[in-house]
Amino acid sequence: SQPTLGELRASQVNPDSVQLEWSVPEGTFDSFTVQYRDAQGQPQVLPVDGGSRTVTVPGLSPSRRYKFNLYGLWGRKRLGPVSTDVITGEGLCWVCPYPSPGPEEEEVPSQPVLGELTASQITPNSIQLEWGIPEGTFDSFMVQYRDDQGQPESLLLDGGSRTVTVPGLSPSHRYNFYLYGLLGQKRVGPVSLDTITVDVYLLHCVLSIAAPVPKKETPPSPPYLGELIAPHITPNSVQLEWSVPEGTFDSFTVQYRDAQGQPQVLPVDGGSRTVTVP
Repeated sequence: SQPTLGELRASQVNPDSVQLEWSVPEGTFDSFTVQYRDAQGQPQVLPVDGGSRTVTVPGLSPSRRYKFNLYGLWGRKRLGPVSTDVITGEGLCWVCPYPSPGPEEEEVPSQPVLGELTASQITPNSIQLEWGIPEGTFDSFMVQYRDDQGQPESLLLDGGSRTVTVPGLSPSHRYNFYLYGLLGQKRVGPVSLDTITVDVYLLHCVLSIAAPVPKKETPPSPPYLGELIAPHITPNSVQLEWSVPEGTFDSFTVQYRDAQGQPQVLPVDGGSRTVTVP
C-alpha cells in the first residue's frame, strides 16, 4: 500500500538551526526531501534517507520565519507535502498553530510570503503572469525582466494585484521574470519564472488540393490560421489553442524540438482547436 506522511513539527529551535521531526504512520519511503527558502528568499532542498524521522536544518538566521515542506519519495512518486512554520530566535520559537497571546505577550508580526509565479497565458508578443500570497499582504509588487536588447525593464504594481500582462515581447524569445514583494523599505523575494513566448509559425496546416471548380463559379477562399496561444502550462506539458477565423483545414501538425534538440511532430485532426504537448 502507498505510505503516508505524519505530522511535521519542530522539536528543537535555535537562532541558527531548526530540528524537524515527523512520523510515517503507514508503509515506508525510499527517501525524503525538506524544502524551504533561505533568508535571501532562495529555494533550498535538503535530502534525507528513507529511514530517518528527524533532520537538523543549519545555516538559518535569528528571529526569522521559515516555512518547511516535507515530501516523501516512493518509487517515482512524490507524496506530500506536510508543512510547519517556525520562527528562529534566542531560544524562543513559535510553531504554527500559534497559542493565543497572554495578557503580557505580543504576537510576533508575520512577514508576508510570495507564492509561486506562473504564466497563465502566453502569446507571441505578451505573457500574462500570476502569483499568490499564501500569507500576509504587501504594499506593492515589482516585476523585473530584460527586453530583447538585454535592457532591464521594471513594472510596478499595487499590493492588491495578483496578475499582470507584460506586453511588447518578441515571438519565440526566452524571458526570465522576477517578482518582488515590497513591504515598506523591505524587498521580499524574488520568485522567478523562465519561459518562452509562442512562435506562431510553428503551427503548420496540411491542406489537400481541392478539385477544379467550374470557371463560372467563384472559387472558395482558402482558410487561414488565427493566433496560437498557450493558455495552460505545467512543468512537463503545454496546452496550445488556436482559431481558424475562416474556412476549414483537413488536419494540423504541431512541430517543435525536444529537450535534446530533436525535432518532434504532433498530428492533430482538422476539427481540433486545442492540443496538449506532453
